[in-house]
Amino acid sequence: MSGAAARKAQRPLVRDAADEDMAAVQAIYAHHVAHGLASFEETPPDEAEMARRRAAILDLGLPYLAAEVDGRVKGFAYAAPYRSRSAYRYSVEDSVYVAPESMRLGVGRVLLGDLIERCRALGYRQMVAVIGDCGNTPSIDLHAKMGFQPAGNIRSVGFKLGRWVDSVIMQRALGEGDETPPGD
Repeated sequence: MSGAAARKAQRPLVRDAADEDMAAVQAIYAHHVAHGLASFEETPPDEAEMARRRAAILDLGLPYLAAEVDGRVKGFAYAAPYRSRSAYRYSVEDSVYVAPESMRLGVGRVLLGDLIERCRALGYRQMVAVIGDCGNTPSIDLHAKMGFQPAGNIRSVGFKLGRWVDSVIMQRALGEGDETPPGD
């Protein structure tokens, strides 16, 4: 079995991200900030800032996950409130980032699947993906495979790496979605 096939055959271990994961999380995110359009940040935050952001997510009772392969963090994902107004309280936004050497090996799919299930179990009804760049087909395809539907495209809303960048909005229902009222 080739090296790539062996890596693909091993299912990543998804678990709650821990303090000791934050250096790897910061390195993965820094790569995407510096070289890609998935994030509209232009300066990579340091490890302390990434730890602060994780703590803020956890303080809200939302999941912040790490995917591990061979004992090394190869991706992370978390859910955040979609918007801050109270009527949005049953909707979350997902974020998924994978180490460049682990892209297209199933890490993102396992992370997103676990994130979806955890948010459904917490009672959330909708998950929204705000994907940077309409050319980000790996992320668009991943979300489509996980049941997300296109919800819109906001053209030229960001300017990064010398060009205008779109935001692609995708959405999927969690649990009963909008078929029943929430059980406040």
